[in-house]
Amino acid sequence: MLDLLIVFGVFLGVLAVGLSVPFAIVLPGLVYLVLHGGLPALKGLGLVSWGSMNSFTLTAIPLFILMAEIIQRSGLSHKTYVGLAKLVAPIPGGLLQTNIASCAMFAAINGSSVATAATIGSVAYPQLKKRGYNARISAGSLAAGGTLGILIPPSLAMIVYGSFTDTSVAKLFMAGVIPGLLLTALFMIYVAVHAIFKPQDAPKERGPRNLAELFTSLKEITPFVLLIGATMGTLYLGLATPTESAAIGCMLAIIISAFTADMSKEVLIDSFKATTRSVGNLLFIIYTAYVFAYAISVAGVGEQVTTWVVDLKLSRLEFFLALFVLYTVLGCLVESFGMIVITVPLLYPVLLSYGIDPVWFGIILVVFIELGQISPPIGINLFVIQSISKGKFSDVVMGTVPFHIIMFVLLILLVVFPEIALWLPNHMLGTK
Repeated sequence: MLDLLIVFGVFLGVLAVGLSVPFAIVLPGLVYLVLHGGLPALKGLGLVSWGSMNSFTLTAIPLFILMAEIIQRSGLSHKTYVGLAKLVAPIPGGLLQTNIASCAMFAAINGSSVATAATIGSVAYPQLKKRGYNARISAGSLAAGGTLGILIPPSLAMIVYGSFTDTSVAKLFMAGVIPGLLLTALFMIYVAVHAIFKPQDAPKERGPRNLAELFTSLKEITPFVLLIGATMGTLYLGLATPTESAAIGCMLAIIISAFTADMSKEVLIDSFKATTRSVGNLLFIIYTAYVFAYAISVAGVGEQVTTWVVDLKLSRLEFFLALFVLYTVLGCLVESFGMIVITVPLLYPVLLSYGIDPVWFGIILVVFIELGQISPPIGINLFVIQSISKGKFSDVVMGTVPFHIIMFVLLILLVVFPEIALWLPNHMLGTK
């Protein structure tokens, strides 16, 4: 176990000196592989390289990213935000409520926390500043709302987790729906209570003044709702796999944007270029993670960790508390996909020994990743919103503190009532 701790320390160290995540994962992995298997162990890297990328599950990633890029670049996301603002703004909290609701809606076709925060933040923050909203809660609502991008399906994090644990991605997607909507509701309740007690932080907004304005607002959000319904509906009904539903979503995004937004040849080409850059980076991280997982399997680390944890004779609750501490600390130090690829190969055998449902744990893990996205010093959503707002980084951090507490509440609810996550996947009409 000592050499594993050393390798993990090397991983954190190379991250701290600025090495990019893929190299920070693969270098300690290769060193660990050679230490335990010698040079002959490197011969297995060819099969690992083929096996890691020859995955039908992973093909959903570029398709979901492409769908999000088309929606963003065609201007459909902006139109949806404007329409949603009219409908949601009358609730106490005004445009802050629109931030949360828009992040939840965009999350349903996006799959990325960063993209959700950046897209909604760039649209919303200028309006918030112009209308005199409090800087802290404005930044906090956008940074925290952005984290919904990896809990409400589709979720890139769930796809990666599913590929590592051989868990149904369709079930993981459905398991994220109710917790995602619950977290959205909790965020909105907090914003409403804050606005009631501190009305100076959130000016009152006016909703639709007549039926014509109401109809216009509904018209602006309807294409987006239809896109979400078609993409996730085919998945829930068992009519399509995650990859197939992503392909359906891409086609519908192009068609809907062509009729209701600013779709052009240039927009499509730019979307393909941006998708290629994002996917290249993400799949490189996944590949290096498989190399690391191969290294620890050669060394038999999974069995050692399982034996060690079982010998501790921790109760199920004590084990959860240990995971709580582990992921809370890691969330402050390691990027989201780094958390998945480093810990899941080690912890998955332990989960099985405790009889923990892998679908349920996948949602728990995603919530911890959400916390990491808004935890200093490396919470990436904090930097995204700070770069948009041009304000103080401390304001962004302090604005997210109440949302941290709300996420901890959700974690407690998921532990006490697992059916919050498991009811929907257990009632799916079919999975493929």
